[in-house]
Amino acid sequence: MIAVENVSKSFDGGASFAVRRVNLRVPARTFVAIVGDSGSGKTTLLKTINRLIEPQEGEVLIDEEPVRTVAPHTLRRRIGYVFQGIGLFPHLSIAENIGITPRLIGWPEPQIRARVEELIDLVALPRSYLARLPSELSGGQRQRVGIARALAARPYIMLMDEPFGALDPVTRDALGAEYRRLHESMGLTTLMVTHDILEAVLLAERIVVMRAGNIVADGEPHDLLSGHPDPEVRTLMDMPRRQAERVRALLEERARD
Repeated sequence: MIAVENVSKSFDGGASFAVRRVNLRVPARTFVAIVGDSGSGKTTLLKTINRLIEPQEGEVLIDEEPVRTVAPHTLRRRIGYVFQGIGLFPHLSIAENIGITPRLIGWPEPQIRARVEELIDLVALPRSYLARLPSELSGGQRQRVGIARALAARPYIMLMDEPFGALDPVTRDALGAEYRRLHESMGLTTLMVTHDILEAVLLAERIVVMRAGNIVADGEPHDLLSGHPDPEVRTLMDMPRRQAERVRALLEERARD
């Protein structure tokens, strides 16, 4: 469904590149996590897909159609975008926030109301919250609304940039699992940027590792956890195992006591 072909992007006239000759193919209904250090090019790569960033070189295609041939506003109706800052409109109610894209593209009001109610149920929030303002919700609740808003116009691709990064660990884990359920039930294609390797391992069926604007590893979590020839990738993917071993050691120590 998504093909990134030899894409390069520089923000300083070519002295350095945020992404350099990147190639990536993502089949329909796949959940891909993109991981790597800050500045590795993850977000830049993500934004070339919905034309928030235009590459200097290369091509991005969706269903074999170059995205550069599609007007940005038309393209983004087909692609949901969720990011850490959420970006809800503070002066609009939750219902108005969720329904804003369908309203802009001319859906009839009864259809918008039905879609808003369907989505608030899908993200497991009470319908009574639809009348509230964003400031009346917790961070986790606002993030759920952000996901609902991104799904409102029935996109089949979701781009997610650190969507759960600002949440506490319990809320982050719960919301990640909820989104994975939505991904499967709605047949979405998801690309998620995250710094959390454990989150990538638990949610995605494929992990792409970036470093200095290049893809240095690409595979299923099990394969990358089993080892990789690149020592930095190997160290990165060893992190969940090291964390699990420390937890196991603590539990064994407590059991001995």
